[in-house]
Amino acid sequence: MADMYQLASASLDPLFAAITASGRRILAPTDQDGRTELNPVTRFGQVAKDYVQTTLSAKEAVFPKVEQLLSYTLLPGKVDLVDAEPAAVPTVVFGIRPCEASGFQALDAVFNWDYRDKFFNARMEQLTVIGMGCTRRDDACFCTSVGGGPGSTRGSDILLTPTASGYLAEVQSDKGRAIVALAAKLFTPAAAADKSMLVALPAAFDQPALSAKLPAMFDSPLWAEQSLRCVGCGACAFVCPTCVCFDIQEEADTRQGRRLRTWDSCGYHMFTLHASGHNPRETQGARWRQRIYHKFSTYPERYGQLGCVGCGKCTRACPVDMNLQEHLVEASQA
Repeated sequence: MADMYQLASASLDPLFAAITASGRRILAPTDQDGRTELNPVTRFGQVAKDYVQTTLSAKEAVFPKVEQLLSYTLLPGKVDLVDAEPAAVPTVVFGIRPCEASGFQALDAVFNWDYRDKFFNARMEQLTVIGMGCTRRDDACFCTSVGGGPGSTRGSDILLTPTASGYLAEVQSDKGRAIVALAAKLFTPAAAADKSMLVALPAAFDQPALSAKLPAMFDSPLWAEQSLRCVGCGACAFVCPTCVCFDIQEEADTRQGRRLRTWDSCGYHMFTLHASGHNPRETQGARWRQRIYHKFSTYPERYGQLGCVGCGKCTRACPVDMNLQEHLVEASQA
């Protein structure tokens, strides 16, 4: 059961000071060139106050765009190979929305499915998530359609919910309790959970029913129709909190090299291109179908959870207005 506290608005700057003094870095939404993005901060005054979502996701805190896995040097008669070690910095991600906070569990499902990824796990061990409940939404939001909500605590070590007098703080984990312990006098026990300021968001479609019907829709012409606008740019994957596709690449010369893990996207033509020249997902329709099935069919079957949190980042980032919620509603009604 969560520990509930009341936290005054004036207490957030002292809390930030205590977190920083503990050696943790803080990543929080800040206003940047007309966008809201996660950046290092030291004061609550630097945090954006009026935002629905950050453009990019917080997954980069544990799954960087590019990371080195190993390096090697070619020597006479041998290869000197050095495994890279994770660069894990104690980090507090502050102010992300409940949908995005839950995305870390979807990443964990992949990185610890049949092999425990030391790079991901080292960063997750050092990560504390302080989520922020939603008092606003836009037309791209659909968290309640995929099991979440504006006040969902899933994935947050502490969830803050705005109240008339400050914030309700729901402490969910030992990591969250460690943050409270840094400045315990700032937290006043709360007798009840005041969530009256959370925005209402009705569900747009029946997700369990959609997931159940997808296996029979594999050959539906719907996927080709929906993908007609798609340009295969990969923006949806790169802003998504749960997309985990990556490539392994080598950078080398005749003397030395390094192996890198880099973000990739199943929406790219080359993602499934075989060395023979055959591509099992030759058309953009097949690649769009893969995206839907991966998140709403494969994920539930393999990991027991969805690969989508309903944040709407992909819809906002799409240059041709591929509205994921609209397409899912259409598929559920097909």
